[in-house]
Amino acid sequence: MIIKVDEDIELKQLSRSDSRDIFKTIDSQRVYLGKWLPFIEFTNVLADTEKFVDSVVNAPDSRFEYIFTIRKRKEFVGLIGFKDTDRSNKKTEIGYWISEHFQKQGIVTKSVAKLCDFAFNTLHMNRIQIKCAVENIQSKKIPQRLGFAFEGTERQGELLTGNVFADLSIYSKLKSDG
Repeated sequence: MIIKVDEDIELKQLSRSDSRDIFKTIDSQRVYLGKWLPFIEFTNVLADTEKFVDSVVNAPDSRFEYIFTIRKRKEFVGLIGFKDTDRSNKKTEIGYWISEHFQKQGIVTKSVAKLCDFAFNTLHMNRIQIKCAVENIQSKKIPQRLGFAFEGTERQGELLTGNVFADLSIYSKLKSDG
């Protein structure tokens, strides 16, 4: 499945063939990505990324999550997708990361907006949330730009690299928010 974001950007459903692009980006940007993404520390060889991709692609229906590569003019720039989806309560969370070289171009903001549309109108979700480390200002700007409501802070909600807990800002959007 491919979701067209604009004339240059598309979201392509994750496949095994994406493993090399994902790992190459992680491996070349460990310091930058590792600041906010704890899994970077444990992604040391291509096989680690392949294992993650396989777990997504081969997940049973009951645990399936839509995960997409973000591509700009066909070039891999990051990942975006749903996590912890609760189908019975029609809610999900969106997570994302992007290569340092593609920051501040509006790519993730546009991609999150498109994914929200997909969640509300295709998957019939009622609630979407985004969690960002309180100190990750760039990431927090995305739900703020898109009209998500700030709900509060989850104290020490994520264990980051270096065994440091980060507080998380929690944002949500409801289908009725428009």
